Amino acid sequence: MSTNAMPNRIPEIRIVAMPADANPDGDIFGGWIMSMMDTASGVFAARAAAGRVVTVAVDAMTFHKPVFVGDDVSCYCHEVKRGNTSVAIHVDVWAVRRHRDEEVKVTEGVFTFVAIDAEGRPRPI
Repeated sequence: MSTNAMPNRIPEIRIVAMPADANPDGDIFGGWIMSMMDTASGVFAARAAAGRVVTVAVDAMTFHKPVFVGDDVSCYCHEVKRGNTSVAIHVDVWAVRRHRDEEVKVTEGVFTFVAIDAEGRPRPI
């Protein structure tokens, strides 16, 4: 579910990409972006499942454009599928380029979570 406009809602996470998150050329590591996406979708999934969840899969990950040091990065989430114990969350990542008003969609992917109980066993949602 790809769009060409930045969502008009509050992101699950909003953070500024810092030099420690970049390679020597100033591009932010894909792993850093993926970590932000996992965190954002995990917060969203925990609310949807009304409790503890764990990541079980990452699907359809696409890096559209690079993220640079100083970019304001936002992760927007929505539910795409729900099972008995699992929920799949689509994450769109947008960046506002440093010192500019340019908004660009940089990454998207689907993260699947399983709801678990206190013993770590799957539980119904």
